[in-house]
Amino acid sequence: MTSEGAAGTQAGAQANSAEQPYPVRSVAVKVAQWIERLGSIWVEGQVTQISLRPGTRTAFLVLRDTSADMSLSLTCDPDLLRRLPVPLTEGSRVVVYGKLQFFTGRGTISLRVTEIRAVGIGELLARIERLKALLAAEGLFDERRKRPLPFLPGTVGLITGRASAAERDVLSVAQSRWPAVRFVIRNTAVQGPTAVPQMLTALAELDGDPEVEVIVLARGGGSTEDLLPFSDEALCRAVSTARTPIVSAIGHEPDNPLLDLVADLRAATPTDAAKRIVPDAAAELAGVRDMRARSAAALRGWVQREAHTLAQLRSRPVLADPLRELGHRHDELARLRTAAQRSVEHLLRAESTTTLHLREKLTAVGPAATLARGYAVVQRVAGPERHVVRSIEDAPAGSQLRIRVADGAISAAALGTQRLTPQTTDEKRK
Repeated sequence: MTSEGAAGTQAGAQANSAEQPYPVRSVAVKVAQWIERLGSIWVEGQVTQISLRPGTRTAFLVLRDTSADMSLSLTCDPDLLRRLPVPLTEGSRVVVYGKLQFFTGRGTISLRVTEIRAVGIGELLARIERLKALLAAEGLFDERRKRPLPFLPGTVGLITGRASAAERDVLSVAQSRWPAVRFVIRNTAVQGPTAVPQMLTALAELDGDPEVEVIVLARGGGSTEDLLPFSDEALCRAVSTARTPIVSAIGHEPDNPLLDLVADLRAATPTDAAKRIVPDAAAELAGVRDMRARSAAALRGWVQREAHTLAQLRSRPVLADPLRELGHRHDELARLRTAAQRSVEHLLRAESTTTLHLREKLTAVGPAATLARGYAVVQRVAGPERHVVRSIEDAPAGSQLRIRVADGAISAAALGTQRLTPQTTDEKRK
């Protein structure tokens, strides 16, 4: 910006105040000037409204952002629409080239379009793949985020098209499996530019209902363009942040929109979804009957095995006649006592005989036997003491003696002593 322009801008800014306000025309002109500077631009979006009346020189369109609740008015030459290779319809994804215009009289903005290009299916799929990679990197497809479905939900929320085959399939199959199940249905558009906003509103209502325990998004099959709303980023993020478990039942088995990856459970078809959200009452009753029969059979088998084991134990001799072993032990104890008594008596007799022999030996060599054979024990009496006389020197003449013989004792006095010579001793022995 030049110094004169900056000075002019500063002067204009200083001139504007509560006492010197801009008139509306000045503001409108300034906005138009700023928009004019933007120049021509490329814009992508989804056509939600087409107004092309015969004889008019301008066609009016509304272009909506696919990921936000925002739209932009378009104007173009009607011949531009007529020259398109493929007729433009509401819901088409397009890229337009044009220049913004600000109408000062009405204070509105529109984009004057000079070129319109339809977004091909290949490009749409490529964009879905890029969005898929982004959501996967954020962890929205992580299995750890997925919540388990309740075994028997009391109330099921259903988001589907009005009077659609998907709605009839879900209701008929679920109610045939579990007649007591209750549905809260929200009919929305399931294709086209209004599908995503309506489904977001229905999802928020059902997710905020405390009675709804699981939510099903159901739609029948369709082309890739028809299923585009179910790969919308806003819808995928809303499903990932919902508090209620959500089941995706979109199209047929080969169809795989991004909603299938974000939802807590992916059902192949609406019919499969109905089978997954509620149990089969008949199958559950049959399962209960089977479990009861198996439990009863197992109990009877256990009782029979225990009774057989008890009968075997009772048939054993030790249990058939518990006192029999005691009798055997009593007889064995008596036999052992008798044997012990005989052994003790024999030992006593042997010891008595031995003692008798020892006594006889002791008697034979004892002092009494010696005395009985004519020997005597001579003791010298010296006061209270007595000493055995072994030599003539122990009994000098005049000593008081006590002579012990076999049948008593003799008191005597030593008259004198006489030493024996070996010859005398031999003669004596002779």
